[in-house]
Amino acid sequence: MRHYRLTSYFLLIAACIMLLTACGKTEYSNVRVYFVFDNSRHLDPTLAAAMNPVNSSIFCRVYRIDAGHIGFENNQGQKSKVMMSAIERQGNTMLGIYNESGVIVGYGFTSVGGDMHEFYAYDAQCPNCYKEYNMPRYMLSLNSDGTAYCSKCKRTYSLKNGGVTDNGDKLLRYRATSTGPNGILAINN
Repeated sequence: MRHYRLTSYFLLIAACIMLLTACGKTEYSNVRVYFVFDNSRHLDPTLAAAMNPVNSSIFCRVYRIDAGHIGFENNQGQKSKVMMSAIERQGNTMLGIYNESGVIVGYGFTSVGGDMHEFYAYDAQCPNCYKEYNMPRYMLSLNSDGTAYCSKCKRTYSLKNGGVTDNGDKLLRYRATSTGPNGILAINN
């Protein structure tokens, strides 16, 4: 019975997130992505730092290690991994292009005014190199200043301001919400 309640809880949260994020003018990628993670159960400090709205320049890459483990690394040098619960493993996790690249999450600023915090989720793959070579091999590296860098095409993306480069190119963005550092992270498209 507890398993049923927890599954229902995750599905309800995911449905609410989809409804809340369906409106608006933000352009989201059409790449399939799905991840629901309960950090109140795992208390992962690497992820928690990026899920805190006060930390508007800490971003964390979330990636699949294997069928049962998720890895986290943030732009402040922290790394960790956790074993997913049975319920989390049932969720058909898809993290980034071909489920290989992972996603980058964290709080930045809204494009309007720049003083309000907005939770972002981006693909960890360089979209320009992926478009040019059609292969998910060009993982972005995270910089401590809230940017991501591609060593192949030499582009730098601002994670704090919508994933934009100086020339206007953008990272692939996903719908995502965070209920706080030790809460639920949900990413979907």
